[in-house]
Amino acid sequence: MSSVNVTELRSNLPGYLKKVRAGEEVTVTSRGKVVARLVPERDESEAARRRLAAIRKTSWVGDVVSPVSEAWEADS
Repeated sequence: MSSVNVTELRSNLPGYLKKVRAGEEVTVTSRGKVVARLVPERDESEAARRRLAAIRKTSWVGDVVSPVSEAWEADS
């Protein structure tokens, strides 16, 4: 995590934004106190896809519908 004061951030904003795009978190300070954090945007759908792919490696889902020709009774 990088730390930068407001004046430095103003002077070199494109460079710090490049760091954030690369996944780094940047803490912004003013007079030695933290006033903000720049964090990369999270793509929730991509994170969900990665979790689903991991689950698929260890799980198996079979046919959940019984064949129509098969007779069965449900317990009440």
